[in-house]
Amino acid sequence: MHINRYSSYQRIAAFFKAVSRLGDGWFWGVMLFAALLSQYMAGTAGGAIWLPIFSIMLTSSIGVGLYKILKIKTVRPRPYQVHQVIIMGERPLDVFSFPSGHTLQAVLFTCALGGYFPILLWLMVPFALLVALSRMVLGLHYPTDVAIGALIGAGLAQLSPLIYRLLNTLIA
Repeated sequence: MHINRYSSYQRIAAFFKAVSRLGDGWFWGVMLFAALLSQYMAGTAGGAIWLPIFSIMLTSSIGVGLYKILKIKTVRPRPYQVHQVIIMGERPLDVFSFPSGHTLQAVLFTCALGGYFPILLWLMVPFALLVALSRMVLGLHYPTDVAIGALIGAGLAQLSPLIYRLLNTLIA
């Protein structure tokens, strides 16, 4: 409730709405493009330029599947649905609260993409933190939804190098 109080300030609410919308995938798409561009400029050629991107996209897809299963199984209502003092600052993309899919994907992309392209971390780490905070400021998630989403995202990011090696083996 304390974090959500900041959404009563119009500029803060607008800022976190923008962060949340960029966290829907736009920001991560730009980061993937930046990674491709950096590989191209470094002289990487052929399928090797796409391997990190495909491995992250497959890992992200696994994250979406797990997230959807958890949402259906836990059916936790959103904070604004339970507590009348919570202000809904943005329309949710789905019905249930647990876990935060935005945070899951933000941490997954930051860890996985940052593992391949550490130069992008200076942009991704602060943005991922803002995405996580936005979900609570906007009244869409409890802190535990965000924390578990982050843990799941970090755990799933560990799959990306394994998927990379599998794809590299299949291509070679």
